[in-house]
Order: sequence, then C-alpha cells, then structure tokens
Amino acid sequence: MSRLFGTVSRGVRAPIIKNGDDIVKVVTDSVLEASKVEGVKFFDKDVVAMTEAIVARAQGNYASIDDIACDIKAKFGGETLGVIFPIISRNRFSVCLKGIAKGAKKVVLMLSYPSDEVGNHLVSLDDLDAKGINPFTDVLTESKYRELFGEAKHTFTGVDYVAYYKGLVEEMGAECEIIFANNPKAILSYTKNVLCCDIHTRARTKRLLKSAGGEKIFGLDDILSAPVNGSGYNPEYGLLGSNKSTEDSVKLFPRDCQPIVEAIAKNLYEATGKKVEVMVYGDGAFKDPIGKIWELADPVVSPAYTAGLEGTPNELKLKYLADNDFADLSGDALKEAIKKKISEKDEKVVGQMGTTPRRLTDLIGSLCDLTSGSGDKGTPIIWIQGYFDNYTTEEK
Repeated sequence: MSRLFGTVSRGVRAPIIKNGDDIVKVVTDSVLEASKVEGVKFFDKDVVAMTEAIVARAQGNYASIDDIACDIKAKFGGETLGVIFPIISRNRFSVCLKGIAKGAKKVVLMLSYPSDEVGNHLVSLDDLDAKGINPFTDVLTESKYRELFGEAKHTFTGVDYVAYYKGLVEEMGAECEIIFANNPKAILSYTKNVLCCDIHTRARTKRLLKSAGGEKIFGLDDILSAPVNGSGYNPEYGLLGSNKSTEDSVKLFPRDCQPIVEAIAKNLYEATGKKVEVMVYGDGAFKDPIGKIWELADPVVSPAYTAGLEGTPNELKLKYLADNDFADLSGDALKEAIKKKISEKDEKVVGQMGTTPRRLTDLIGSLCDLTSGSGDKGTPIIWIQGYFDNYTTEEK
C-alpha cells in the first residue's frame, strides 16, 4: 500500500530547563528517549528543533531593569530620551520600558498608530478615517489622542496601553510625554537622543534619524549587546527578542547558538546513524487575521540551524499541475503523470509554477512555534519528519 502520511510534527516533552543545564545533552537525551518510548524511528532529513527560550534559560541569559538602566545612562547620559516605535506588549516591552525609564529623567514615548510594527492596534483604520486623521503625516499629542479616541483598549487583552506604558515610566520616577507618529523624524522636535525600539525596520529608522540631525541614536539591539555588571547579553540583538521573566527582569534572546545545533546534530548522528537537521526557533512568521497581530516579535525566526536547512523549498504546485498541464487526466493516470513531473523537476525550480519562495527556517520555525505553543504544553523540543519528502516518496 502507498504511504499515506506526509509531514509529521511532534512536540517532545522535556525536563524544565534551568540555568546551567547542559542544553545539548537535554535535547539529545529527550529526543532519543521519545524515540524509544513512542517507537518512532529516525530518518535522514528529520528536523529536531528547540525553542530559543530553553537555550537562553540554560545559558542564564537574563538581565535586570537596573542592568538596562545602567546601559541606557551610559549611552544617553540620563537626561531626556526619545523612545520610539516600541511594540505594544506586556511580555515583550513592559520590563524593558521600566529599565529604560529608570535610566532617564524624561521619556518622550512615540507610538506608531493605528498599530505597532507587529499589528497590535491602538485604534482602527476606520476610526482614523472617521476622525479625518492621516497616519502618514499627522502627529498627535496624548491629549489630542484622548479627545479623538478616548480610552482605547486592546482587542484581546483589554489593556489601555497608552495609560499602561505611561504608568510604567512614571513608576520608575521619570517624567513621561506621549506622542503618536509614524515618521521617525517627528521625535527630533522633542529630543535629539533617541532609542529606536522597532524590530525589523530598525536599520532604516536609525539611518533616517542620523541623517536628519539626531545625535545619540541607538536601537534596542545596541542595549545589552555586552554584559553590564555581569548581566546577560546578546552581541547581535541586544534587548531585541527579550521576554519578561519577572516584574524586574527579562530573559534575553539566546547567543552562541550555532555550536549547540552542530553538537546536537553530531550526537544524534552518532546515536542513530541518521543525518538529522537541527535548529533553534523563536516566534513563527504568521499573522492572526482577527487580532491582526503578526507573530514575529523576535528579530529572526531562527538564530541558528544546520546547513541542510539553508535555502528555500524547491517544490512544484500540485493543484496548478492538476488544473493545467494534466487537466484532461484523472485517477491513476493523473497521479502517475504528476509523480513523473515531480521526478523530472530541476534541482532548482525556476520559471515554473512553484511555491511562494520563503526561507526554509522561517517555514519550519513557524511550524515548530505552532506545534509547541507558548503555554503549558511542556514540549519545547519539536521533532519533524517528512518535511523534505514529496508526492513521489514512498519509502524512507
């Protein structure tokens, strides 16, 4: 009988990871034990992935609001600071904001609108249209925002983030002024010292501010890019990708991940004789159609992966072949014609109707993130089989 299962993604339960744990050993042992207990064999091109969170936890890659404040003061001088384009998130930014505010006398907080970079809405586009507001040109003060939109609460959390963020800044003893704008240069009317908190557009934002006369211009990726008083750090991403750990500390995005994935791949090969690909993953790259939230609040989906996960899929579109090239066929004849077409495809599909080109690590990382979730499933390790197979694959 023909093989009926294609790609299978399994969450693997693991011990609760703590600072100092050997993450290579934990991941290797967990997957090997799952194979033994569940009776699942390894095959070449299987993928084993682990959340960035357990890597960072094992590394002890944490920092306090005092560490953040110290770096902010060192870079900006402790006076008035513009903080622009943060995402609206209690998990992602609230503790960072407390540390930032603790390192300044005044914070001018500039929020993008109607939503942040990843789609969390303050107001809707319909609300802007109704009030005659142009988000590309209009700069709103907090009082004008309140006059127009009142107490706008987040769709899912029910939090008024304008009031919440202002309260966090003032709690740290800093003065807070809030404005709403989408042109980064608007902040320069308030201060020439700016912390750019956007994630995927940060390079452009920094460039625009520097060319427009900004003086001390840094991004979240520049804060805690080196240890402060023995804190955790990330030389490439700084505070980007951090998550709330406690009310006064954050877990940073993991660093030095490439040796980890290489070591796990080596261990699994020695134990199974199979070439397993390994990766670290964070947020998936997908969008919620109701809340309008684009999930990718990490700087990348995967900070490290083995060589076999480089590149994009090389796949033909079956439905296109069925509706066009073989529209006159059906049943076994159609099946065999499509299999023949796939077997004859070039090493790199070019000029044919294939899948939308996206990086393999982004696609697989998204699958992993959806499989593991971020709650209490207890499966921070994902084992994927059959991802690189196609319609012609019968035996492993």
